[in-house]
Amino acid sequence: MPDIELAAQALASAHKIVCFSGAGISAESGIPTYRDKMTGLWERYSPQELETAKAFRENPKLIWGWYLWRRKQAAQAQPNAAHLALHNMVSLGKKVSVITQNIDDLHERAGSQDVVHLHGNLNTPKCFACHRPAGMAQVEDIVPEEGALIDPPRCGRCGGRLRPGVVWYGENLPKDAWKSAMSLVKDCDVLISVGTSGVVFPAAKLPDIALSAGSTVIHVNTLDVGLGNSNELMLIGRASEVLPQLFAAMASGA
Repeated sequence: MPDIELAAQALASAHKIVCFSGAGISAESGIPTYRDKMTGLWERYSPQELETAKAFRENPKLIWGWYLWRRKQAAQAQPNAAHLALHNMVSLGKKVSVITQNIDDLHERAGSQDVVHLHGNLNTPKCFACHRPAGMAQVEDIVPEEGALIDPPRCGRCGGRLRPGVVWYGENLPKDAWKSAMSLVKDCDVLISVGTSGVVFPAAKLPDIALSAGSTVIHVNTLDVGLGNSNELMLIGRASEVLPQLFAAMASGA
């Protein structure tokens, strides 16, 4: 029996499904990954140079402009067939939760409601000094195509500069998000790991944790990223093609 049919059977018999998503699923909506070549002003930098607290202290205008450019890209992108297929699984009576490493809101715009952002979200800025969340009303909506050096808005409570509410290099994951992710993974019947490189820790441990808890893990990736466990299924292909196929197979057997 083809692996996609086995995967569909596992999902059809599951009650609690968790999707663990990485950059690959957003890339299919046009959001560049860190491995992609940057454009314009940003060609001179690497993400490691732009995504640290040290960089923000030294040049807050540059870093704020970089994130407004990224936020604009994410806002212009649309959920793809993979995002929609995950949400549609709910219509089959499944509880589908999403744990994502992505900082966009494509899962939410596709209709998913139970989304845990391990690395934060572009739409939730916070104060660099006191860490208080800030509303999006304080964030500029228009950014020049080539990027710009833009002074960050100030915190309404302490006057500190606002920073993106994302996890930078050298920072820990949000405790509440990691706790929620661990709880979901340990309690799921099936974990669908989509578009993840498997090299960013501690998030990369989640498939292994699911396997240790007795769950089935379905990998959807353009490369073979399986861990060699008997409870794994490796589906090689684009998420926007494989996930709709899985949903269709589930629905036909419902």
